Amino acid sequence: MRYHVAIFAAALAVSAGAGLSQDAHQVLAPDQMQWTSAPASLPKGAEAVVLYGDPSKEGLFALRLRLPAGYKIAPHTHPKPEVVTVISGTLKLGMDETGDEAKAQAMPAGSFFAFPPDTVHYVFAEGETVVQLNSVGPWGIAYVNPKDDPRQSQ
Repeated sequence: MRYHVAIFAAALAVSAGAGLSQDAHQVLAPDQMQWTSAPASLPKGAEAVVLYGDPSKEGLFALRLRLPAGYKIAPHTHPKPEVVTVISGTLKLGMDETGDEAKAQAMPAGSFFAFPPDTVHYVFAEGETVVQLNSVGPWGIAYVNPKDDPRQSQ
């Protein structure tokens, strides 16, 4: 498990662009954000940008994910708290191990949720959706069903 967290965090730091350390001043306009492919621990199709900090290291970070219409992240947990704001679009959020979209709650732009570590949840994107994740690193993801982990098919 720790291996997967480390691999994810390293991939995120490299693929999402360089975030600034916590002691650095940071101001970004939307047109200055350099989106790249999200790390291999997430299903293909998402894009990511690190706005602040470094998800692979101890300390605060801010990360945005842009999810295409119909995008799904199967039931999973994180080893650290997860604090999420829906920036645009609608994220459907489910809170069990089923991954059943019909059980997921629609979270339109402006919605917010926060989970303690190891909370099982899953998401679907209705239309293109952008979310901002704030947490402390090192950050990672563990899928409830290992066959849902995109890293297993590599």
